[in-house]
Amino acid sequence: MPIKSFTKSRFNPVGGIADFWNEIRRPTPYRWPILALSVMPVAAIMGWALEQEYYGEPERPRINYITTLPEGRSDAEILAENRANQEIKDLRAAEEERIAEEKRKMYKALGKATGIDVEAMERKAEAERAAAAAAEAKEREERAARVQPAASESAGQ
Repeated sequence: MPIKSFTKSRFNPVGGIADFWNEIRRPTPYRWPILALSVMPVAAIMGWALEQEYYGEPERPRINYITTLPEGRSDAEILAENRANQEIKDLRAAEEERIAEEKRKMYKALGKATGIDVEAMERKAEAERAAAAAAEAKEREERAARVQPAASESAGQ
């Protein structure tokens, strides 16, 4: 005897539940093993999902400022330290350029040994380096032009 639907909706689960109940009550020899096999994948997925750890939003970091420079430094001390740092930076840049030049010499020797036109490659590389240097100089000038009006506006206030 089928159960009548209580509502007129197309998506009413009552008919499906009634069919399931009729099939599960029917005495078949494999109904319990089939039901167990049907439940196992869902149980395995649910067990795996419950073992997972879920984390919320991380706590915002607290910033502790650590100062390594003395507070009462004079302008002369700051300028002296900046000059010393600039000298170190220039020495590092010179050393990097020397290493790059050595690499270029080695690659030139390798290219000549293998029969490659290294002069054409050298001219092309030199043109690329010059273009990069010009672009960097232009960018530096544009930045300086943007900073100078802002500095004069803040000085006028």
